[in-house]
Amino acid sequence: MAGLADILRGHRQVGIDTAPFIYHLEGSVRFAAPAAVVLEELAAGTFEGVTSVLTLMEIAVRPLQLGRVDVADEYDILLASYPHLLVVDLNRAVARRAAELRATYRLRPADALQVAACLLSGATALVTNDKQLRRVAEMEVIVLDDYAGP
Repeated sequence: MAGLADILRGHRQVGIDTAPFIYHLEGSVRFAAPAAVVLEELAAGTFEGVTSVLTLMEIAVRPLQLGRVDVADEYDILLASYPHLLVVDLNRAVARRAAELRATYRLRPADALQVAACLLSGATALVTNDKQLRRVAEMEVIVLDDYAGP
């Protein structure tokens, strides 16, 4: 996965969508390896990462559905303490930028909010597994599926 690491090294600030965290935490067979590259490079300080509080909401859903409040709490602590990761709150500026992104690219609300939060925090790339986000021209969109095995 040298290609993925090289691409990440070309950015000072990288947005990270929810999927890489879920793949890493849940050990996705197909996507755990590229997600690990992203999170290892982040932990090493190769780039500064940014995600929004939407990620916390999305990674906590499954554990809460399973009645595992303790796991949801661990995920919260992980995000809050992950090295070189900024978790941004949503505010009026993010909402307005998200509206502009939705109008331009027809993004789903959660996707628009995530992208807007990353853009307003200075991210020049976004790691995701949502191919629809490739429409966003304001940043390089890195899709994990491009780096996953068969």
